[in-house]
Amino acid sequence: MIRTVATKPFPDQKPGTSGLRKKVPVFQQPGYLENFIQSIFDSLEGFAGKALVVGGDGRYFNREAIQIVAKIAAANGFGRIVIGKGGIMSTPAVSALIRHLGAFGGIILSASHNPGGPDGDFGVKYNISAGGPAPESITEAIFARTKQIEAYKISDAPDFDIDRLGLVEIENATIEIVDPVTQYLELMKTLFDFAAIRALFASGFTMRFDALHAVTGPYAHAIFENELGAAAGSVVNGTPLPDFGGHHPDPNPTYAKDLYDLMLSAAAPDFGAASDGDGDRNMILGRGIYVTPSDSLAILAANARVAPGYANGLAGVARSMPTSAASDRVAEKLGIRHYETPTGWKFFGNLLDAGLATFCGEESFGTGSNHIREKDGIWAVLLWLSILANRRIPAIDVVRDHWRSYGRNYYTRHDYDEIDLKAAGGLMEALGEAITTLPGKSFGALKVEAADDFEYHDPVDGSIADHQGIRVMFEGGSRIVYRLSGTGTVGATLRLYIERYEPPTGDLEEDTQATLADLIALSRELAGIEARTGRKAPSVIT
Repeated sequence: MIRTVATKPFPDQKPGTSGLRKKVPVFQQPGYLENFIQSIFDSLEGFAGKALVVGGDGRYFNREAIQIVAKIAAANGFGRIVIGKGGIMSTPAVSALIRHLGAFGGIILSASHNPGGPDGDFGVKYNISAGGPAPESITEAIFARTKQIEAYKISDAPDFDIDRLGLVEIENATIEIVDPVTQYLELMKTLFDFAAIRALFASGFTMRFDALHAVTGPYAHAIFENELGAAAGSVVNGTPLPDFGGHHPDPNPTYAKDLYDLMLSAAAPDFGAASDGDGDRNMILGRGIYVTPSDSLAILAANARVAPGYANGLAGVARSMPTSAASDRVAEKLGIRHYETPTGWKFFGNLLDAGLATFCGEESFGTGSNHIREKDGIWAVLLWLSILANRRIPAIDVVRDHWRSYGRNYYTRHDYDEIDLKAAGGLMEALGEAITTLPGKSFGALKVEAADDFEYHDPVDGSIADHQGIRVMFEGGSRIVYRLSGTGTVGATLRLYIERYEPPTGDLEEDTQATLADLIALSRELAGIEARTGRKAPSVIT
């Protein structure tokens, strides 16, 4: 039977850049998750009898949430609900399956790279039929509904077994439990030459992939070890755990330090990579080198034709505004379009759908292509392996060759986590007021060429996204960007992005933090970070 349960609105259910994220105990409140899921369905039309894909990253509360989502979806009229075995399905795989099935949409249960566990983070995101995150028009409608909701509908059917492949009937809906890897693997085989990568591993090539006890473990074991022949043990931390083994599932030099240290040591394998909680991010390393996400996007774009799926070249490359301009230089040399968008993968969707871009990337360890409408960690690793299989040189030489052709964008990001919301708002407001006075000013050898509060005009639908971050740009291509992140659950996260361009004939082998020292010091001074927040140093440097 379907029950209609009276409820009252919760005041804090406004989705951020990647859905609604809160601490687990918040989601465990009676009616909290139910209200938000019902508000999603109340904001949509035309899904009666249609398919819905549901997957999560296996974090704490994922299994309970799967049952709730499926029963509310069945009660609201969905005809088919496709769920990954064990409630597991990476964000890229959800996007791929939505597109493959022609599903109405999907629900992703994840807080991405945020920590898990009983006191960790949880999240819910709705993806549309194209496979990508819901646009702001939908998320705003969902939020509006959360403020008015009076009841939700849910089936009172008993919990079903999410660990057994097969079909279950609930109300008028068919629940289908599927292997979360199968369809995604078949898609990867259409894009990459698996035989060439197998030959690379057969030649003695070694790698280490750290799944960080998150969702990509099953994918990495199936693809890298079983399909491609990487040695057993190449995948580490490959079992998804509700608390990610007590670690932070964020693939960067701070939280994937074991891998980072290994790859910069004498014992390093040929290639290293890691992915995050829900599988949409990636960190790339070669023996003796860490590849920044900005450089990785540029190198993938420059070498894309080695993969069969991109043999005809790229229509264009898009990057988020804080991401370095390295990919712009590749696009200019290739004679293809390049775009600068706000942070948030949803801003790439229109470009991909319109055929204006093929590759997209963010400095926050996300890269992807038009094969789905999300960033994709395993995909990025496979394309890197394709390049190494084709060129048969070490990853460090791939990077150095790239710098010698295009120059190097020295780049770093400094994060100040969990700072006071009021202090963060005041800091950004003061910077916004200063942008009109900064152009023309000199700070030592640095002269400000322009400053603005970034505003994006979508070339497809004409929509405008304003107040997307403060940019301070200097003569010669250097810049500082300030932005408040929308992915945390406590306080505010202030992100500083600092960049300097060095041409191909310049010094390409310097230490990044040392080379950017004057810009780093100026970034703190211009914003008055210590005075306004009390922080003397960032929480994380990448």
